[in-house]
Amino acid sequence: MENEPSAGPTRRSARGLDWFVFFVADIQTGFGPFVAAYLTEQKWTQIDIGLVLTVAGIVALAGQAPGGALVDAARSERLVAGLSVAAIAISALGYAISPIFVVVLAAAVVHAAASCVLGPAIAAISLGLVGHEGIGERLGRNARFASIGNGVAAAAMGACGHFLSMRAVFFVTTAFLGPALLMLRRICPREIDPERAHGGPRDRPAGKPASEILGLVRRRPLVILGACLILFHLGNAAMLPLMASVLTMRSSQWAPLMIAGSIVGPQLVVAIFSPWVGQKAQVWGRRPLLLAAFAALPLRGILFATVTNPYALVAVQLLDGVTAAVFAVLVPLVIADVTRGTGHFNLGQGIVGTMVGIGASVSPTYAGYLSDRFSSPIAFLGLTAVATLGAAAAWAFMPETRPAPKRPIRVQ
Repeated sequence: MENEPSAGPTRRSARGLDWFVFFVADIQTGFGPFVAAYLTEQKWTQIDIGLVLTVAGIVALAGQAPGGALVDAARSERLVAGLSVAAIAISALGYAISPIFVVVLAAAVVHAAASCVLGPAIAAISLGLVGHEGIGERLGRNARFASIGNGVAAAAMGACGHFLSMRAVFFVTTAFLGPALLMLRRICPREIDPERAHGGPRDRPAGKPASEILGLVRRRPLVILGACLILFHLGNAAMLPLMASVLTMRSSQWAPLMIAGSIVGPQLVVAIFSPWVGQKAQVWGRRPLLLAAFAALPLRGILFATVTNPYALVAVQLLDGVTAAVFAVLVPLVIADVTRGTGHFNLGQGIVGTMVGIGASVSPTYAGYLSDRFSSPIAFLGLTAVATLGAAAAWAFMPETRPAPKRPIRVQ
């Protein structure tokens, strides 16, 4: 039986993790749409920009499982997280100092590879600090601070890009490294249980690496979750870009502000509701909340296909915040449930992350074909059909993974 201490982490460590997540989100925001805008400003061709982004996407997809395995093998999650965030900041500096093809390509690859490690490392620190009993609420706090960090950084970097230059965005990104490492130092390493951080202690002797991975893949709830998420992200990833194109065609003057609102609005929903999701997942279980998140996507797709008012489309996009709040908490929480006692919590995250990446990478091509061949409403309905299939699969096959509550021992 797993011996988890009843006392949680100290306030210093808990706050340190809060603000580390916040500053990591700040750093990662600099690699969003700012990259394409910056390289365009530097007179790059769209072919070269697309090539860099494609290579980075391939590295990010291929590195998910190895990144999780690396975190499982490490004995210091803080060190792994610190090295990863430093590598990402150095990548931003490369973009700013020398925007030539070789340097930018190397920076994009380093950023993608480090991100594959950083996400599992943060989840491992969280699990190591609070254990399985407290991981739901902890993941909710992580999602809240990440969402706030994304919103604050997007506004700050947008202002820097507008009033200074697009290059300044990457210097600001690099500058966030200092506070991020400072907050990481506030997390006491003695409070991070290394066995808990990896999903242990193990309930059986360790085997060969290949058999360990095969045993993890054979865990039915993990495979079902990953398969449902492939369908979800195949239906979801292209919805916002497609909606942005529709907004631009219908109201080009106000499109930038409405697109910004479509990004910031869901982030506010995540910041507000993600801690609540973490708390209710411990009370209601994982399945009801997962099903609600899967069901929200088909509804959003139908509304996008039928609503014509641009402002109403922005309001519909708030449903994305509902799914984001649930998945930010529930996906790693379900993985923690399924991999408990294996010592491979982070490898499990990598496996599911790879499946998510497959769906997300195919989605834009699928939606683009439908939009060009037919129309935008048909493309939204095509995405909705895939999303509906994912929701139906989750309803039919996804089991409840919350451990049964321990019954008190009655003394006769």
